[in-house]
Amino acid sequence: MIRARVGKKDPEALYFLGAKYLHGRLGLQKDARKAVELWTEAAELGSIEALYNLGVAYDRGVGVQQDKAKGIQFWRKAAMQGCVESRNNLGHYEAQKWKLDHAVKHYLISAKMGDDVSVENVKKMFMMGTATKEQYAQALNGYQDAAEGMKSHDREEAKRLGR
Repeated sequence: MIRARVGKKDPEALYFLGAKYLHGRLGLQKDARKAVELWTEAAELGSIEALYNLGVAYDRGVGVQQDKAKGIQFWRKAAMQGCVESRNNLGHYEAQKWKLDHAVKHYLISAKMGDDVSVENVKKMFMMGTATKEQYAQALNGYQDAAEGMKSHDREEAKRLGR
């Protein structure tokens, strides 16, 4: 079924198959280059997850020659389309360059999208004195608002049942 969807250029199927090649799942031989090829096609067709994973691949040199700048470009594209993980990674990137004001801005955006890792990053920056109390409060409030917005009876019931 996946191959049929890949043949029809379904971006999510291309992304999915790329992930299976990367890890050698579903009886496929591990092939990071093939994963990058599939993710590139999926990204061109609109897959945000593929953009994020291309960023990781280039940042780490998995299936491609390492090119951190290209990885950042992919994360920026994905972040602009709402990818929380990409936004968080951009915060790390800015923090490593000691552009702490930029880092906090990225973390605040992703915290407001419900990313608990970003909240923790703002907390750490607050504890080190590189983020303000107000920024930490914004991160907490934004995260709580996002978490509240994601609650539903069905999700709570699934959590209760351990699913």
